[in-house]
Amino acid sequence: MKTVVPDRQQSLVQWVSQATGINTFGVKVRLRGNDLHILCEGTECPQRWRTLSDLLQALQQTNLDILTNSEQTSIYQVFVYGRRKGEQRPSWCHRVQLNQIDKHLEQVQQALLADSEKSKQSGGALIVSNESLARQGNPEAIARYLSETLSTLGVSVQAKIKLYKPKNSQPEENRLWIFCQSSYSPDASLLAEPIAQKLRYLKLSGYQDAVIVSQVSGETAPDWLLRVDLTPPEVMLKEWARWGDVQAIARLLAEVLSGLKVGVQVSLKESTLHIFCIPAFDPLGTAPIPDKVVCLEAILPQLEAIAPQAIFAATVYGQKAGDKEPTWIDWLTLPATNHPAFAISPLDLANTGDEPAIVFLLERLLNPDLDWRLLTGGIRVLLLNKNGLLHIMCDAPVCPLRQQVVSKITQFIRQLKISGIMGIRIYGRRAGNKEPFWNYGVDLEHRQRLVPEATPEFAATSIYIGDLVTSETSEPILRPDLTTKEVQNFVTEVARDWIATATSTARKFLLKSQLFTESNESAERNYDVQGIKTALVWGALGLLLTLQTDWLLGQIIARNTPTPKVANASLSSSSEQKASLTSGKNQSEKTTFFSSTSKTKSPPNQSSVFNASEFTQSDETPKNNLPAAPLKEKATATAILLAARSQMPSFNVRQLDEQLALYKQRLARTGSPPDILIIGSSRALRGVDPAALSKALATQGYPNLDVFNFGINGATAQVVDFVIRHVLEPSELPKIIIWADGARAFNGGREDITFKSLAASAGYKQAFEKTPTTASSNDLPENMVNSGEQKTNQEKQEISTYEAVNQSLNQVLGSVSASYQNRDQIKSLLQKQLLIFGNNQTVTSQKQLTDGTSDESISQQAVDVDGFLPLSIRFNPARYYQKHSRVTGNYDNDYKSFQVEGQQDAAFQEVLQFTQSHKISLVFVNMPLTGDYLDPVRKQYEQQFQQYMLRLATNSNFIYRDFSQQWTKVNDFFSDPSHLNRFGAYEVSKKLANDPMIPWPVK
Repeated sequence: MKTVVPDRQQSLVQWVSQATGINTFGVKVRLRGNDLHILCEGTECPQRWRTLSDLLQALQQTNLDILTNSEQTSIYQVFVYGRRKGEQRPSWCHRVQLNQIDKHLEQVQQALLADSEKSKQSGGALIVSNESLARQGNPEAIARYLSETLSTLGVSVQAKIKLYKPKNSQPEENRLWIFCQSSYSPDASLLAEPIAQKLRYLKLSGYQDAVIVSQVSGETAPDWLLRVDLTPPEVMLKEWARWGDVQAIARLLAEVLSGLKVGVQVSLKESTLHIFCIPAFDPLGTAPIPDKVVCLEAILPQLEAIAPQAIFAATVYGQKAGDKEPTWIDWLTLPATNHPAFAISPLDLANTGDEPAIVFLLERLLNPDLDWRLLTGGIRVLLLNKNGLLHIMCDAPVCPLRQQVVSKITQFIRQLKISGIMGIRIYGRRAGNKEPFWNYGVDLEHRQRLVPEATPEFAATSIYIGDLVTSETSEPILRPDLTTKEVQNFVTEVARDWIATATSTARKFLLKSQLFTESNESAERNYDVQGIKTALVWGALGLLLTLQTDWLLGQIIARNTPTPKVANASLSSSSEQKASLTSGKNQSEKTTFFSSTSKTKSPPNQSSVFNASEFTQSDETPKNNLPAAPLKEKATATAILLAARSQMPSFNVRQLDEQLALYKQRLARTGSPPDILIIGSSRALRGVDPAALSKALATQGYPNLDVFNFGINGATAQVVDFVIRHVLEPSELPKIIIWADGARAFNGGREDITFKSLAASAGYKQAFEKTPTTASSNDLPENMVNSGEQKTNQEKQEISTYEAVNQSLNQVLGSVSASYQNRDQIKSLLQKQLLIFGNNQTVTSQKQLTDGTSDESISQQAVDVDGFLPLSIRFNPARYYQKHSRVTGNYDNDYKSFQVEGQQDAAFQEVLQFTQSHKISLVFVNMPLTGDYLDPVRKQYEQQFQQYMLRLATNSNFIYRDFSQQWTKVNDFFSDPSHLNRFGAYEVSKKLANDPMIPWPVK
């Protein structure tokens, strides 16, 4: 609300007091918008006409703009109130329009004369309303007309006329500009439709449209713009009537026949228009039947001028309302009979791709209420067919809701089956905006490759996508890793530290065992010497046996596990550097399997029965080669070494520790975060290939994009939220995050084991301690700083001796032991050997079994330098369910007590707010599943998840893509029922790169 500046307000009060003779204590003024409100009060209520007479005479001689602040807009009208002091409501109110003061004064003088003569006659000059003046097109009158509504909202109005030149070389036209100013920022949806209705109600001539500009007082830039279509209602009706719209034809005929006191009812059957002429007003049933000749003379020229599409004739009836039989009938032939261009229906034209016909059908579909369209202009449709994509822009004074238009348009375009249209792109915006508020895309046919193309006029972004066949190279992308020298330096450093601390650690351990004492300690008690000697002998034997067993297991693991390649890329042969995009034997890693009954080794050039993912290759492996990105160098050893050197405590999730170490190494090497970060559970870890995505994006015009896969087995929404908001710094985050997962990660009804383990870790506690420590201690009270330090010291002292010794032993033995790092693999191998021994398996069958490592173990050992886990095994239901139980959705713990509300939803909302505040684009991909996995129970949960995601997809920085049922029958793309292999990951990556709605970053 605008208020008058204090000194100016004082000037206004004094001026009113002088004009009316009322004491300044009885005068109050307030300026709202373009209206000045004056309240006059006294011990007795001031006389209305006498007060007004004095005030109007003063207004004739005074320019109110001089008395107000120069920054305030002009005053169009004055409201004068009179009341007795102490009363809440005024006794009278009078509105004075400053452009008609003379007429107001004449009216007041006549009222005074009438009062003096005690006459009951009502007299006064005729005051022309602002509406009548505004219809003439006068900008000042239009501003006064609009201020009648907007001033109550504290919005002042100014109107101007400016010339503008259309782009199509047409002559210059007048454009009406309405400037709205207020002390606050009013919502555009609050003002849009009222302004549009009032302007269109004027039926202004000479203007195509009006531009509404809202601006906050004191600011230089406008808050928002709004375009109002000023096309007269008659013109809109004729446009629709031209396409054969029955409702529009009925409105036009009713307007023509209204002067003849004839009502009209219109209906369409097949290609004939039926027009019933009845008396316009006949409550008693005595009105005469409309004259036939008069009606036909009025109807025929109108229909011939309209020439409705695909309507060949009209039958006109004359009768009274309620009569079963007409009094007279006549038949009219319409232009469609003689002109073939008018004979084709709008729907048939739309099927051929006729854009005007499509626009009419879409506008009629989106504007079912004709009255609302005539009042506000309705939803306007702009169309552009470009490179097989049909771009459809929907704009209105208030931006159309996505759910209001998308389903209708998509269903309608699918029914048309227009030749050459491979996809639809739908946009929504407020009229007057260049950028859309939301967008939606769907492909009607599979589109292979897309490249940047010119921007449509109404487009949301500067880059759009079209088709172009590009050539792909088969060159793999090699990236540097740890060198041999770095590894040797690390080993030397660890050995030096062990030698320096070994003596003191052993000494402390022996003293804690109470079997040994300090050499200079006086013996106050008598010890059993023989017992001490026995303990020493058996202790030495136990230690020796432990060392021998550890050495033996280390040798077995060393012989049966290939040494990870951490040397430089120069060791690779030229043939390996030019690996094909298709999978084959040369791309598979050759591995051997530990067996107690067979020690034969395969020849160097013979392919092992194990594939690159250490899964057995079936005898029924398809012979066809599927496209996939080249296998990259494994980074497991690198991750282990980096995690061991990291100063950050563990998160109790080994894979998170190693992925974080790889990510930190990438940041240190490049100096900046990757352009794209893939995150999620094992479905992301195995399902999106960074190399394939980067290469596919390069063919779309986005070269040299750095992509990293931060997938973590078992990661839920809570885990992802923790990694994004607490583990990684904002400066370490990319421009776009691809969250690849599914409904299981959002189930708030099941126990989140991964996050529970993570929350109990020392790394979790440190991550949450980083936030308060970033504040300067100078900003805190001294007692708070001291108390914090005391609390920290107390916590350190409370650490038990047992925990300290246990942690030290684990670290020391882990660095010395040859088998400690591979304890999970040893456990799995022993379990498999016991299982084989119990089932009396032969040596041959042993060679056909997998090494028994779990998926999680494999993922920890086979991640490449981009964090991606490439599995080459192909899902074969016949063989898979021989070794694994078929678990239905009813008994799947991942879907136990399924609900999207709860802790996972809260974490997801935090991620949405965080990414929006840091201007990071978030894309969620619902990953593919097999048909075997999607039983009726899981399908029901997936549908709940779909509805949940679609509700959240209205966020501007969030994009949702559903691939869950993309390849339900293509088992070759999966490694198990719910996880993709490297071939499926390649297809997903390519499909993501081809998605034109994802805002990929440009370097």
